[in-house]
Amino acid sequence: MGGAEVMDVLAAMPLAAWVSLAAVLVWLGLLLGRGGFWRADQKLDNAGVTHDEAVPVVAVIPARDEVFTIGRTVHSLLRQDYPGPLTVVVVDDNSSDGTAEAARAAAERPDEKACLHVIQGEPLPAGWSGKMWAVHQGLTHARQVTPEAKYVLLTDAEIEHNPGNLSRLMARAVRENRALVSLMVRLRCVSVWEKLLIPAFVFFFQKLYPFPKVNDPRSKVAGAAGGCMLVRLDAFDAAGGIEAIKSELIDDCALARNVKAQNVSIWLGLATRTRSLRRYEGQGEIWRIVTRTAFTQLGNSALNLLLMLAFMAVTYLWPPVALVWGAVTADPVTAALGLIGWGLMAVAYWPTLKVYHMPRWRALTLPAAALLYAGMTVDSARRHWMGRGRAWKGRVYQ
Repeated sequence: MGGAEVMDVLAAMPLAAWVSLAAVLVWLGLLLGRGGFWRADQKLDNAGVTHDEAVPVVAVIPARDEVFTIGRTVHSLLRQDYPGPLTVVVVDDNSSDGTAEAARAAAERPDEKACLHVIQGEPLPAGWSGKMWAVHQGLTHARQVTPEAKYVLLTDAEIEHNPGNLSRLMARAVRENRALVSLMVRLRCVSVWEKLLIPAFVFFFQKLYPFPKVNDPRSKVAGAAGGCMLVRLDAFDAAGGIEAIKSELIDDCALARNVKAQNVSIWLGLATRTRSLRRYEGQGEIWRIVTRTAFTQLGNSALNLLLMLAFMAVTYLWPPVALVWGAVTADPVTAALGLIGWGLMAVAYWPTLKVYHMPRWRALTLPAAALLYAGMTVDSARRHWMGRGRAWKGRVYQ
């Protein structure tokens, strides 16, 4: 086919085919660019630190109404095989369910009781998010009881750490001179809604903050996962500490951005053994979590929201629609391009599904998950415009 014939074919293509072609080009760009984020291959090595490399570490856990998980979290930290000193500080952020008692009960042996500190949080002052205020109090206490600590492990109250997790985190930090090492912990993926939405959430997070670019010191891309962050304290202080992000709702990525801005190296990867204990039995539970920060991620901008919705519609929703539309209307070009776009989408999604041991056919469900996440973002914007703020743990942030 000559150039003239190609131009004739292109000129005769309907709008549906052009949109399908745009989706194919977007997926080709995502597969070939953005640092290969979709490969989901940034993971910790199995090797831990030696005794000589193990410096003192303090773990800080903010906890508010986490009675059902805090015990396992604390126990998993107290039983780390880390060869250096580790102190654990739990900040009970005005819980009403016995969180502090459950945390103390996790220390069974005398040596565990000696390195565990459970403190009562003070009332939340204006201008602070609840989590950051709790972390601030925990760090203040930690500096008093373990002034020799060189690193802080910031972790959530529902994270069960693999016994070798801290040792492997430290190995990455020390051997590669990383000021911050963070893991996107393995999220629970058991219920129907979890299987549909959790791997998709991890995929979207990787696309938004491409891990290979985060881990490249030459790139300005910065990101972290707040459930598990090991931070070198001198770099943490140079970045302004917790005070610099005291009102941030997406505090983990804000911290990573501040730390990397100090011209130091950071690292972000996927966990395969350290996991979250939080359960998402219903779609509504995931919806509430996402709506808390989704519009904030867009800078609370209506224009960014419209651009995001247009991108999601063309990139994720249109390919399967185009396949059906082309078949129904006898438009083979649109159908073929829709099939190609959906296939490229599945190729990109498959490595993340493998991390969660999901079957290959689930790669075809990404458009459905994308539709729901788009709805969550719209709802997040609605709440913002109605002045309802972001509700979390009994608090509302405007």
